[in-house]
Parts: sequence; structure tokens; C-alpha cells
Amino acid sequence: MELLTFIAVTVGAGAAVVLAPFAIGAAGFTAAGIAAKSVAAGMMASAATASGGGVLAGSTVAVLQSAGAAGLAGSTIAVVAGVGGAVGWLTATAAALIS
Repeated sequence: MELLTFIAVTVGAGAAVVLAPFAIGAAGFTAAGIAAKSVAAGMMASAATASGGGVLAGSTVAVLQSAGAAGLAGSTIAVVAGVGGAVGWLTATAAALIS
């Protein structure tokens, strides 16, 4: 693995883990619940309408609200790091192809 690729993968993984909680909060999934007039509120309204009035356990909205309220689980952090690393690798690969 080239140095640029190694750095891109490492930075991508680290940045994803650090920024994921901020992104979840910015979308409106907070420790106090779903913020009014947020992206999360729109998602919750859509999910409730689609399921006949409630948000289903295990749905995207439920999982994101859980992460917003309690933080990310260890397994979720591993997945987020993996996705961030993959994005870093893709970025390094694209940069190598362009140059």
C-alpha cells in the first residue's frame, strides 16, 4: 500500500468515527429526542405514516435515534470506521488515476 493510500484510509476512518455523532445530532437525533422541524422529524413523520402510526423497532429512524440518545455502539463504530476507510481508499485511488 502506498503512503498516500495509507494516509487516506487512516484519515477517512478516523474522521468518520469523529464526525458521525455530530452528523447524527445535526440531523436532529439528540439525547433529548428528535428535534422539531429537523431532518429527523421529517424522517420520523414519514416512517410513522408508512407504518400506520408508529415507528417500527429496528427501523432507520429508531436506530439513528438510539445513536443520538446513547451514542454509537462499538459495532457501529467499527462499521463507520470501515466505511470511512473505504471512502479514503476510493479517494486515494481516484487521485492516483487522475495524476
